[in-house]
Amino acid sequence: MAEYKLTLEKREVTGKKLKGLREKGLIPSVIFGGGKEPFLMASEYVATEKVLLGAGYHSPIDLTVDGKKRLAIVENVDIDPVSRKIMNIEFRAISAKEAVVATTPVVIVNFEESEASKTYHFAMNQSIDEIDVKAKPADLPKELTIDASRMVGIEDKLTLADIKLPENVEFVDKEIDLAQAVVSLYDPAAEAEKRAAEEAAEAAETAEGAEGEVAEAESSEETKPEESAE
Repeated sequence: MAEYKLTLEKREVTGKKLKGLREKGLIPSVIFGGGKEPFLMASEYVATEKVLLGAGYHSPIDLTVDGKKRLAIVENVDIDPVSRKIMNIEFRAISAKEAVVATTPVVIVNFEESEASKTYHFAMNQSIDEIDVKAKPADLPKELTIDASRMVGIEDKLTLADIKLPENVEFVDKEIDLAQAVVSLYDPAAEAEKRAAEEAAEAAETAEGAEGEVAEAESSEETKPEESAE
């Protein structure tokens, strides 16, 4: 049984009529997969938003449709670019007995306990925030963690090889480069000094250019021939 649950109701409206559905506080959705035709559904906005925030694209959801349970995972969510409200959801029906692919967050833990943070006050740059894994629904992890407590020098980095995959979970890409960096370090103080120096040099260059334009203009005025008196 999945941790997240959501009740859906069938809908008949499509196209422009979906605006009226949304005005009633419902989110239109579609269930694909499972060897059946797509189901046109809708669900209450607040309850749906809460489930999506928890499940994301990586946790299975128990959908209740006409009293029947269907296991699914979120395939896509359309967000209005202005209001940031959920406009439409695509669910993918899955089987509890078959492995599925899920996009899973990569979370860095314990960095504040590292010498890099405590002693040298370095900061992290995380280059990979999520990755696709494959597992049966019951084995899908909510997140993949990397322990950063051992980081010390500015050259230190954490790679995909530092991710401890749970049992029965694997990366989708069989040829993935495990040496690929997930986290690197940088010195905020040094970066600030570098930016300040660049800004100072740019300001000096701008001032020098302005002084040159003034000098050129003055030189032009001095060499301009006087108009002859009639």
